[in-house]
Amino acid sequence: MQPTSVDEVTAALAEHGYLADEGLSTAVFLAMTLRRPLLLEGEAGVGKTEVAKVLSRWTGGELLRLQCYEGIDLAQAAYEWDYSRQLLHLRAVEATGADVAAAEDELYSERFLVRRPLLKAIDHREGPPPVLLIDEVDRADDEFEAFLLEILSDYAVTVPELRTFRAEVPPIAVLTSNRTRDVHDALKRRCLYHWVEHPGFEREVAIIRLRAPEVVERLARQVAAAVERMRGLELFKPPGVAEVIDWAQALAALGQAELSERWVEATLGSVLKYREDQERVRSTGVSGLVEAAVARAG
Repeated sequence: MQPTSVDEVTAALAEHGYLADEGLSTAVFLAMTLRRPLLLEGEAGVGKTEVAKVLSRWTGGELLRLQCYEGIDLAQAAYEWDYSRQLLHLRAVEATGADVAAAEDELYSERFLVRRPLLKAIDHREGPPPVLLIDEVDRADDEFEAFLLEILSDYAVTVPELRTFRAEVPPIAVLTSNRTRDVHDALKRRCLYHWVEHPGFEREVAIIRLRAPEVVERLARQVAAAVERMRGLELFKPPGVAEVIDWAQALAALGQAELSERWVEATLGSVLKYREDQERVRSTGVSGLVEAAVARAG
């Protein structure tokens, strides 16, 4: 699927539950048009991972997610050999008295190759191109990042025992980073880049109403206003979009149609996941937070 305009991307993302601003829609459009990887950076919880999930739902391509972590290597990311099946194969051949030497030649064939997300994305053969999500690439080490750069440059994976697998049609590649460390310039140069901000007030209201339709308009606006104020308090972990939706849904489940000091106090754990952040909000005054949110919501 190839979009013809940025507006088409914006509409398609919205239809599948993601309200993107023009900057993000433009980055997605260019990534799909130019067939370039897209690196999304931003604070945790702003919706970077969700972009890939929505692209998968929109295009119909399989979502292949590679969760990065310190020490990740080729076996977890690209491919490995199924040693248990190889051993069973040899034992079965020995038991039947067949030619063991010939059986050994079969051990390193595609029959025993275990494809991990990178190779699956490269060796895609049918249907729409997959969406390759390389999540939290900043958690991986330098060696893996260099390996990743090589793969994304040529969309190819070499298995020495077999051959080089090349993508006939490149996958839609989305990399995310919470910027716990800087991603190397070489990888950034290979990718298109977009910094994902927390949504503004009106867009956050629209997101709540879209993802949690049971939340009435007045409560959605007050929740968005309260969160906007919380994010200005220099919290250790400002609320992300997912936490905002959770909070609005929690308040609605309690039968609330607007914010109140009692229920904000009782449900802070739905939106703030660190005790220090909760104490900071309480120290600044929950009643003041509610009053300011009501005034901002109008």
